[in-house]
Formats: sequence, structure tokens, C-alpha cells
Amino acid sequence: MLKIGLTGGIASGKSVVAARLKERGAILVDADALAREVVEPGTQGLEQIAAEFGADMLDGDGRLDRARLGEAVFGQPERLAALNAIVHPLVRARAAELTAAAPDDAVVVQDIPLLVETGQGSSFHLVVVVDAPDDVRLQRMQALRGMTLEAARSRMAAQATREQRLAAADVVLDNSGTVQQLLDQVDRLWEQRLQPYARNLAAGTRAPRTGGPVLAPHSRDWSRQAALIAARLRAAAPDAILAVDHIGSTAVPGLAAKDVIDLQVAVPDLDAASAIAPLLSAAGYPAVRGIESDTPKPGTPDPASWLKRFHANADPGRAVNVHVRPAGSAGWRYALMFRDWLRNDPSALAIYQAHKADLAHRFSGSAGTGPYAEAKEPWFTDVAWPLMSAWAEAAGWAPPSYAS
Repeated sequence: MLKIGLTGGIASGKSVVAARLKERGAILVDADALAREVVEPGTQGLEQIAAEFGADMLDGDGRLDRARLGEAVFGQPERLAALNAIVHPLVRARAAELTAAAPDDAVVVQDIPLLVETGQGSSFHLVVVVDAPDDVRLQRMQALRGMTLEAARSRMAAQATREQRLAAADVVLDNSGTVQQLLDQVDRLWEQRLQPYARNLAAGTRAPRTGGPVLAPHSRDWSRQAALIAARLRAAAPDAILAVDHIGSTAVPGLAAKDVIDLQVAVPDLDAASAIAPLLSAAGYPAVRGIESDTPKPGTPDPASWLKRFHANADPGRAVNVHVRPAGSAGWRYALMFRDWLRNDPSALAIYQAHKADLAHRFSGSAGTGPYAEAKEPWFTDVAWPLMSAWAEAAGWAPPSYAS
């Protein structure tokens, strides 16, 4: 199923988004509601709170006195951490139960106010952040909730910063305007991204890519997005994956590139690559049949040294190539050396940029990027290989130590 983590700061409009997604057909799991459920009378959660904070945290009916508990942890980081250590695992376990009970083709949205603070982003296929400027949120808290400016600022200060939430986002919904404008964004997200993503995920198929090669100016955000995706891949198979590296053109500052994130997943061997294929597919990156090797380069002509497994995005909103290669293999080494060569040799960057631009112009009218990619391949062997090999020897370049 497609799992979405929904978050946003206080007064951002997250509840409006959650309600709309539920209207559109999502299964909503509300972390705040679960936090109340797991401390109802007779629960393990309430028993643990009473043991940790005292029986006077209960009212006359044996229910949790939330106001008294709030006073006990306010301004006391250690006591708040103790409370969170009780409640958060119970909420996550209950959320996991509800998610597991959902149909395989469902879109499950978990509404989690503290998603960023608790580091849960890699547990979801996408993190959706509802965003509004801090001054707008302050105005809303005063006008709609009757809070003083001091109280509103205090509530905001207790949460992640706006910058921290945006850094964790795959999707940002701007709620600086009207409610209708926000709802329109939610509807577009549902129709253009979440529904097709869920269909692709259930079918185990990659999202289609159309159009010829278009080179975009380098974006600093590519590295941020790559890090989010890499964290999801590692979380999908933590025992088998040695490392996930951002490779390819989007990993090279200053290089114009197709808007496609390339990641290399290092595994012990091809058996491990095959074993984790279903896990990567479930994480949103199904295997692509027919792409199981790279072109051998001089120095290591044995095709067996260039075998790999290839996965791609089921998400129609973010193109991703995932190359699963045995650590220490020739293909694994080439990908890392090529990236580092371009990052460290300005003349290499200029040569490759010119080559890419020439081919992108030549194949701009093609229906896909296949002809562009095929035309680039000889350059990697005839031009790049001798130059990057000489650079690596002169620079003393060596691959990461996890290969040893």
C-alpha cells in the first residue's frame, strides 16, 4: 500500500489537508487520536504513566488528568522525554496495526504532528508538509485560537522549525492563501500523484517517462532529495544494504542534467541484490527487467564484473534510477570514480557538459531518452575511462572502505 506521512506546524492547516485526503478516499491514521487511545483506562500506556509520574496523574474516574500531566512535564525536558518514551512507541505500534489492516491498494495517510521531530520520514513513501510562513501561523493562532502572541510563539518554539520541516518534505502544500487554494492543491496531489503512485505500487510497475532529453540547470535540491530517497532505501533492507550513494549527473554540483536522481545501492553480492528486490519494490522502486549489466570498460573486460540489478520509481512525481551493484565490483567502482572525477576536475566537468548538451540537442525530438543514453555510452569508454583513470591515479583516489 502507499504510505504517506502528513505533517505541519501548529496552525499550518494540516487538519484541513487530512480531512480532504480522507474525503478523496485515503485511510486516515491520526497520531493525536491514537495518543489519546493508548492511555485510556485499562491500557498499558496509562499504567506506565502512573508508574512513572505517580497515581496523582489520574482523575477521580481513573482517567488521565492531561492538564496535571502537562504541568509535570512543562519546561522539564527529561520528564517530557520520559513521557514520550512511553507514548510514542505505543502510538507507532497502534498505527502499524491500522496500516497493516488496510487493503493492498490503499493510500494510508498518517497524520503525525511530530513526524520530523521523531525522525519517521523514511518509514513513508512520501512525506507531505503543509507549510505557511511563521507570521501567518502566529496571526492564525491569535485570531482563531485566542492565544496570546507569547503563547503562540512558545507553541511554535516547541516544534521543529519551518526549515527543518521543509528539509524533510517530498511534497510541500502552500497554505499561505485561502482554504480553497489549499484544497485545490490537495486535489491535484491526489489525482496526479498519489492515485497513480498507489496503482503503480500495487502493480509493481515503474512510472512511465515520456519526452526527449531535457537538461535542467543544476539544482542544490537534488542532493537533499537524494538523501531522503537513500534513507528510504536503507530502511527497506537495513541488513543487506552496505551503503547508498548519490551518483550520476545530479550528484555533480554545477552540471546541467536530466531531472533524474541516480542512486547506487551497494550490496555484498548479486544474491543479496536479488533478495532485496521485493523490499525495494515495496518501498516504491520496482525492478526493471532487461537491465542487468553495464558496458565493460578496458582494464576489466569480464562482463561478470559489471552485472547489476536496476530499479526505478513507481512515483510519477520523482524520477529515480536505482543501480544495485555488488560493493567492490567494476561497475560499482566506475560509478563512484566517475562522479568524483567530475566533482574534482573542472576540465572534466566542462567536457562532459558539452557532450551532454550536444546529444540533448541532437535527440531533442525523440519520444524518449533511450537514443540519448545509447549515444552517450561510447563516450564513457573511449573518452571518460582513460581520462578518469589517469585522474584517479594522480589524485590517489580510492573507493569507500565499506567495500573491503
